[in-house]
Amino acid sequence: MPTENELLSNVDALLEQVAQDDLPPPAERRRLREAAGLSQAQIAKALDTRREAVGNWEAGRTEPRPPQRAAYARLLEKLTERFPAPEAEAADEPAVPETFTATPAPVPPAPSAPAAAKAPGRPAATARPSSTSRRPAAKKAAKATVPSAAAVDPRFENGPLAVVDCEDGQVSAYCVGGLVLDVPAKSLPALVDWTIAEARLGQARLHRNGRDGDPVLVLTPAALERYGLPAVLSDEERRAGRLGDGHKVVKQIKKAGLQLTQRGFGPWARIYRDPEGSRRRCVQLCIPSWNALDVREWDHKDDPKIPAMHPGDLARYLGTYAQLVTTPRGTASTTGLELMTALRPPTRAEKNEATGEFERAFNTDALTAVYDVVECEVPDEHPVLKGKFERHHLRTPDQMLMEEPYDWCRPLTDEECMLPYLVAVDINMSFAAAANGLTVGLDGPTHLTGHPAFDPKLPGSWLVDLSHVDLSRVQVGGRSVDAGRLPSPFTPKGDRPAGPAWYATPTVAYAVELGFEVAPLEAYVRLQSGRYLDPWYQRLRDAYVSVMADLGVTTAMGGTEFLEAMARSKHTDPTMALLVKAIKATAKGGIGKLRQRNRGQVPYYEPWPALQRETWRPDIRAAVLANQRVGIHRKLLKTAAAADLYPVAIGTDAIVYPSPGPSPLDVLPYTDDGKPAPGTFRLGISPGMVKHQGTQTVLWAEQQFEEAGTVFNLSNLIKNDPTAGEGE
Repeated sequence: MPTENELLSNVDALLEQVAQDDLPPPAERRRLREAAGLSQAQIAKALDTRREAVGNWEAGRTEPRPPQRAAYARLLEKLTERFPAPEAEAADEPAVPETFTATPAPVPPAPSAPAAAKAPGRPAATARPSSTSRRPAAKKAAKATVPSAAAVDPRFENGPLAVVDCEDGQVSAYCVGGLVLDVPAKSLPALVDWTIAEARLGQARLHRNGRDGDPVLVLTPAALERYGLPAVLSDEERRAGRLGDGHKVVKQIKKAGLQLTQRGFGPWARIYRDPEGSRRRCVQLCIPSWNALDVREWDHKDDPKIPAMHPGDLARYLGTYAQLVTTPRGTASTTGLELMTALRPPTRAEKNEATGEFERAFNTDALTAVYDVVECEVPDEHPVLKGKFERHHLRTPDQMLMEEPYDWCRPLTDEECMLPYLVAVDINMSFAAAANGLTVGLDGPTHLTGHPAFDPKLPGSWLVDLSHVDLSRVQVGGRSVDAGRLPSPFTPKGDRPAGPAWYATPTVAYAVELGFEVAPLEAYVRLQSGRYLDPWYQRLRDAYVSVMADLGVTTAMGGTEFLEAMARSKHTDPTMALLVKAIKATAKGGIGKLRQRNRGQVPYYEPWPALQRETWRPDIRAAVLANQRVGIHRKLLKTAAAADLYPVAIGTDAIVYPSPGPSPLDVLPYTDDGKPAPGTFRLGISPGMVKHQGTQTVLWAEQQFEEAGTVFNLSNLIKNDPTAGEGE
């Protein structure tokens, strides 16, 4: 007779078999996880599997197998109950729109889908009905490769955006997936109304308490001409950043009852009608020929690709970015900041049990208010510093929080000059990786005085003297390191601190980690804290890894296989290569936007617009940059202890090592069994791992120093790919 355990095992096996076809589509699995605020690593740990496996399940590359499949199906089932798809949400539990209304109105049903034309070619320009017609993209447009879409919201079934083009009098909207829509609109106001009413463009909210993404129309030069807009702005218009109010198209917009935001009709114009209840009626225009897509973020500066790109390819590029990251909202930096609030909305709709009406409530895990600033954390031109210093006074470390990335170099030793090469490696998505798992402040500052005890759990700024920290005393794995050949982890220039200075919590915590005592003089801390940037990092990481996988570089690769795949990836798909650059710019720029400076918008010491944002948080930026810098130093120590290997230059996230050979494999330390030495720099595509940036000879470096008359930081001059940006 079978035992009870054996019978239970048989039943479990049956349940697992039943679960084989009980999983939602891949994209829905990802949506449910993100809605719950869970990471792939958390799910992998619960299911006793690898994080990469969960990523493959969400990408549709593989399917879970027993015994994980049954448990994964149960998890998704419970998440579906808690986080239903946007179109299936109950009418009494709406998201808070940008313009809050206490009694949300239901979203009107989308119009019925028109039939798709069978012929792939462009039909003759004849009178067309007002309804939208659909057809496949022209053959010369590259076949789009986009993430699989599960449970597509019928309101946005044609994707997040469209590229509007005109050929032979026929206006067409190129969408994601190769779809082309015929556009009946004969004026720009009609184009906006068509987009709102019929185009079914837009993006479902990324968080249940957020708001849906407005549709984006990218206008080509031919479309600009068709709708009476200039192909390029005049010098005066470019300086103003907008068309003049007297332009005929601006007058058409006003006459049609449409409205523009205060920024007017510029490269990223927003045109809208008043909301219908909780439903926004807004369209974002993107005009590349007006420099909407800055070449430093979206294109190659020395060899621009976007001006000559086919509308179908441009739709594929920007549409895939929108699906993997979010709908573009302006610069990649601005989009990176908007992504933070899209994933951590500040408000939600909460039902008042007494009145039965929905009211605005604040989310405790988000940035919800503009708080008082701290003098040491703000840039020199901030109004709070008015009258505190002389006009051109350079604040000292005890007056200003100077948490910045490394910009450090040193002369080569005689022994290093005997090596033939300098090999530069750079860290993938270094600022995004530094944000992962970082606890940051969510409320206003609390001032601590009277020599407060340091608490690594309190994010903020600490005035502390770290000049006593002597790295020559540091032991790593029982081995000493040569402090003179490593930069200090406490200053961007790598110099040893000279006295009291302001530091972010990660920097002071690292001094404690190294075994040194710290005695803060005062501090400004945030008592309410959380891992605000985690979902932001996870979405950017998944986007980056997904695009690199499409280019033939996967997280499973390492060593020679990885280096070869990276070399091939630059020539695999130029459009997707641009997408990689845009994702990196989104990560780097989003962190930078947390302390956006006055760019000449207003006089010195006058408030500039960015100061009114809840997300203007220089303390969070400082914490990320501090974490990035000490993270690099932590690996420098491990590398020095493992292989007696020391860098000669560090620029942001690029590290240069003297090497006997031209490859990173010739210099990075490995264990006897061929694995990377624990805690050191590791080749790979995941954020935080490193790739090959470039190789030069030591002779070349000495010539550079001789011509300059001094030793300078040459880390960003050592590049195999001249189009690569400076830092990520």
